[in-house]
Amino acid sequence: MTYRPVLLGAADAEGEAALAALLESGAVREVHDRIDDQLEELVRCLRPGEAMDAGGRAAAAAEVCPGTRRRGYGTWVWYPWSGRLVHVLPPEEFRLVRTDRNRDKITRAEQQALLGRRIGVLGLSVGNSAALTCAMEGVGGSFRLADFDRLGLTNMNRLRAGVHDLGVEKTVLCARQMFEIDPYLDIEIFRAGLTESTVEEFFGTTASGVLDLLVEECDTLWAKFAAREHARARRVPVLMDTNDRGLLDVERFDEDPDLPLFHGRAEGTTADDVRGLDPAEALQVLLRIVDADRLSPAMTDALGRIGRTLSSWPQLASGVMLGGALVTDTARRILLGRPVPSGRYYVDLEALVPAGQAGPAGGPA
Repeated sequence: MTYRPVLLGAADAEGEAALAALLESGAVREVHDRIDDQLEELVRCLRPGEAMDAGGRAAAAAEVCPGTRRRGYGTWVWYPWSGRLVHVLPPEEFRLVRTDRNRDKITRAEQQALLGRRIGVLGLSVGNSAALTCAMEGVGGSFRLADFDRLGLTNMNRLRAGVHDLGVEKTVLCARQMFEIDPYLDIEIFRAGLTESTVEEFFGTTASGVLDLLVEECDTLWAKFAAREHARARRVPVLMDTNDRGLLDVERFDEDPDLPLFHGRAEGTTADDVRGLDPAEALQVLLRIVDADRLSPAMTDALGRIGRTLSSWPQLASGVMLGGALVTDTARRILLGRPVPSGRYYVDLEALVPAGQAGPAGGPA
């Protein structure tokens, strides 16, 4: 199942021939060419202090690329899964324009630095939100995505997808969504998830590129432990959002390679130790590492009913989207070298926006 777009340049005879052959193949269902608009946006981004009317913007855009050369300017991106052919700016100009409204919460120099970083995302239900938010914000230019599962209807209460995506591998779905945001990304997928045979490749080598940061959002207990053991050995920081009470877990193995897993809550347990646990034993370990006594009332109530009156853990789209924001913001700060200490942090919206507290008359507090 394909997940990579095809990038075509039409600036020379060979590229023009390839583009013409694709258009004649009958595979293209939609051609989307808004390169004129993108060039005018580029001009506004490069010259924000100049007041220009529509004619002035068009003239300035023509200075960048005359109208006679526009078919061959930039990149034609072919998305086989949707049948769309899209014309976009060249990589540097595309990213400058796409991230211009980030400035100066993220400076251009910082944006360039972030594009040079590689992020691994393990588990692509909750992790899908983190991966897409990172892609939108320009946090990371290379990604490794790992999950063994396919999209099911029960995933769609929290995972952004359409009914036409049912049955698609979660890695493929996420990569496609990210490439539709930025076709110039570098994305590798691990369809079997994290296993003993894939973990070394997932974390990478000097030749293939070692991860700069790991986002761990998987349900498999062995993978949770093994990922942290490998991250600690390679001094890779790990972020985890639990999708309950806005809990964000930060483990700075890059700063402290002796940091105990899960801040010591694992009590020396290893990936090998959890491999053969039965479901009840695995649940006890999981509750220990996520602080069972600090779970939300709804999650605490659900624990005793999973497998009887509940099919699985309850999760909400709002919590997942919040988690994507928390992970992305924290990842950005870590990758830019800002101080983010290891720890467990709560952004509990029910506590921050409590029930029954009205603001002053005439509006909210």
